[in-house]
Amino acid sequence: MERVSLADRDPTEAVDGVDLAVLAGGDEMNVQHFEIEPGATVPAHSHPHEQTGFLVEGTLTFVLDDGEEIVVEPDDSYAIPGGETHAAENRGDETVRGVDVFSPPRENPDWRD
Repeated sequence: MERVSLADRDPTEAVDGVDLAVLAGGDEMNVQHFEIEPGATVPAHSHPHEQTGFLVEGTLTFVLDDGEEIVVEPDDSYAIPGGETHAAENRGDETVRGVDVFSPPRENPDWRD
């Protein structure tokens, strides 16, 4: 069994205002903590991983490839199929905090490249 505390991880700033920290993981999945500052955007991207998540604080707007917008609020969960293009925007006044689970495991992306 693996135990990983968020306090023991140094987050990676993937883009301005978006911090990610890989937490516990195994061969088939891993957990990632995220914080997205007000006004920050995760750029449109896709990945082969299935992604599920849970929002703890703030309001996050997902923008899908077809322009559909899905608003996620505290205590909401979500699932994004592998290969689906999506972006995420913090349009609110407070930091968004939550966790994602990726299968297969994913390392911190660097969307600056």
